[in-house]
Amino acid sequence: MEKGNTIFDAGPVSVAMIYRKELMPDQGLMIQVFGDVDGKDTEILRFDCFDHAPHYHYGPENHNIRLPMDKTTAGNPVGWTLGQLRNNLPGMVMRAGYDELAAKIGSNPIPASTLDDIEEKARELARTGRRTVHHKLERLIEGDMVEAGNIRFGLEFREVANDRGLAIHVMSDVADEEVELLAFDCFEVGPHYHYGPRNLDMRIYWDTTTSGDTLRWTLDQFKGGNLKSMIERAGYPSIASAVDENLVQSLMPKIEARSFELVAMNRKAAGGMNDKQKTKAQLIDEIEALRQQVGAL
Repeated sequence: MEKGNTIFDAGPVSVAMIYRKELMPDQGLMIQVFGDVDGKDTEILRFDCFDHAPHYHYGPENHNIRLPMDKTTAGNPVGWTLGQLRNNLPGMVMRAGYDELAAKIGSNPIPASTLDDIEEKARELARTGRRTVHHKLERLIEGDMVEAGNIRFGLEFREVANDRGLAIHVMSDVADEEVELLAFDCFEVGPHYHYGPRNLDMRIYWDTTTSGDTLRWTLDQFKGGNLKSMIERAGYPSIASAVDENLVQSLMPKIEARSFELVAMNRKAAGGMNDKQKTKAQLIDEIEALRQQVGAL
């Protein structure tokens, strides 16, 4: 793995870190320990402090033992990792297969002031590096926001760079601010959905071989009673517990009919628009999609 771009000289080793947001289903701070092995700057340990599948590696360039972090017992992955750097680094380096380097760390530990600087920067990057998505719903037609008690469903047909399709946004209000809880982008080329776009932004791409039509799959989740659990997974348990399931089900015929109507309308209207024919919202969507693609390179 390429060395992170924030680097601390820590005596016998260096500690590097970078916030990884290019992993669509997950994101989080990566902390690496590097050391000189036979004249080569070698990755000794790597801690992937991700939101959903945090884990760490012993000797990524050696035997590469990968182990999960159990957030139930370890707590916050960044905090746990910083604790290992302070209290257990020689033992972990030894297990990674670098006994000579471990001995050097044991006789010349990382200074407490350097560890404090590492912790301050790690927590800053974990806080400020987070990837979120703010769907602006600029192509939402008046009347296509369906109120359902403490939540609402926004239906819009989106046109982005090289892709298009119906998007269903599940919205609510948090501290008097409208928040998108879930987003389902039922696109033709890269269909995917988001848990907590403005919070966790866990993005999952459909396997259309197993899911079938993604719009139908999305509506089936709502009709099958999975909405509450999906909202809870997005990080909004109090909103999930207050969802009126009977009300949601009573609105599903309306939501389903309008969703497929919007798809049909836009299929008829499709005719290879050039940039001059596109709306401002469409061009903004394309620019945003290109920005995300460049950021992932």
